[in-house]
Amino acid sequence: MYKVAIVEDEKNLAALVEKYLLNEGYDVSIFNTGEDAHEHINEQFHLWILDIMLPGIVSGYDLIKEIRGIYPTMPIIFTSARDQDIDKVMGLELGGDDYVAKPYSPRELILRVKNLLARSYKMNGQSEENILKIGNYTIDFDKRIVSEEGENINLTSKEYDLLLFLIENKSKPFTRDQILDNVWGSDYFGSDRVVDDLMRRLRQKMPNLNVETIYGYGYRLLI
Repeated sequence: MYKVAIVEDEKNLAALVEKYLLNEGYDVSIFNTGEDAHEHINEQFHLWILDIMLPGIVSGYDLIKEIRGIYPTMPIIFTSARDQDIDKVMGLELGGDDYVAKPYSPRELILRVKNLLARSYKMNGQSEENILKIGNYTIDFDKRIVSEEGENINLTSKEYDLLLFLIENKSKPFTRDQILDNVWGSDYFGSDRVVDDLMRRLRQKMPNLNVETIYGYGYRLLI
C-alpha cells in the first residue's frame, strides 16, 4: 500500500483529497501546517502533496528542500493558488516533480498521483526482490536507490526517472521530445536542452552507463 502525505492548510480540501486517495486504496496522512509536516519528515512515505503557501514559517518550498535533502528521489507534487510561471519554475527547480494550480479537480490530482507513483515505483519485473544489477551498479526499484559496489549514488528524482527510462528502453534511440514526454510529462514547458543537461549529470554520477560496457544500456538521440 502506498503511503501519501498531504500538506494542506485548507482542511475541507485536505479531507476531500484524502477521501479520493482512500477510495484508491492509499494510506493517507494529513498535515495542516509546515511545522506539523516537518515533525514527520523522516517517516516512510511514498509521495508528498505539498501546498506552497502555508501558515507559519515553514512553507512548501522549505519542505521540498528538506525532503530532497533526505530522500533525493521522493515523488513530490506541489500545489498553489497562485498560477504564475515563477511559482512553477521555483517549485520544479527545488525538486518538485509535478505542479497543480488551485482550484483543481480532485480527480485530476488523483490521476497525477497515480501516474507519478507508477513512474516512480514501476516494478519492471526484473527480479523477485525488484533489484536489478547492471555491471557494478545495483538498482533497488522498491526503495528507489542506486548504488555502486555498496555505495549509494545520490541521484535526483529526474536523474532516477531518466535512468529508469533508459533501462526500460534498452538500446533504443529517441528524440529529445520523446524523452521530455516520458520523463518530464507532456505538459512540460521550456527548452528541450534540459535533456542534454540531465544526461550529462547522470553520466557524471554513473560514468560506466554506456552502450559499450553496460550491456546495451545507453543514450542515443535522434536529432
